[in-house]
Amino acid sequence: MLDLGPHASFILAAYGVTAVAIAGLVLITVGDDLKQRYLLAALERQGIKRRSAAKPTAKTATPTTTHSSAKKPAAKSKTTRPRKRKTPS
Repeated sequence: MLDLGPHASFILAAYGVTAVAIAGLVLITVGDDLKQRYLLAALERQGIKRRSAAKPTAKTATPTTTHSSAKKPAAKSKTTRPRKRKTPS
């Protein structure tokens, strides 16, 4: 075994607490994932569908222009004035 010196109990306890904390976070995350999947399945059984599952319609489709003759307007340059410094009173 490794020689951890006089602080071996503290080092091993720190590793133990870290392992328990990480395991707890993993269990909470997996449990929440299962809960959310169950709730989503219940909603879908009721007929409520996800928006991401909807197919795009003609109203939402946007035409794309690939013509080289289409020019974009030139960007406007902004002129800024220097800020006034606050002088201590």
